[in-house]
Amino acid sequence: MADYQTFDLVQEITRNDGSSYYELGNIYMNGIAERCALDGHIKRVRIVQLNIPHGTAVRAYEEYINSTYTFPELSSVDKWEEWAKPEGKIKDAYEQILENNHIV
Repeated sequence: MADYQTFDLVQEITRNDGSSYYELGNIYMNGIAERCALDGHIKRVRIVQLNIPHGTAVRAYEEYINSTYTFPELSSVDKWEEWAKPEGKIKDAYEQILENNHIV
């Protein structure tokens, strides 16, 4: 899927080892995560916040993800790719989003 992805939700991803983390996404990316859970690539996914405000931090994180990763077609999902959150601007934006949405 080559289209630019706009993020409007936060989901909790549970890895197969039982540890979990939060990730931004949208309904399409949630569908990818659900497919990965059904196929055993991750243990589970759940949406924890819908309709997050599209502020500066979300835009910065969204731009980084869209320029760094490609988005698979739902029909060709064969793995779950956990997105890196490099120290600095990106990690700060990610943490601010979670804080602003009362997730952490």
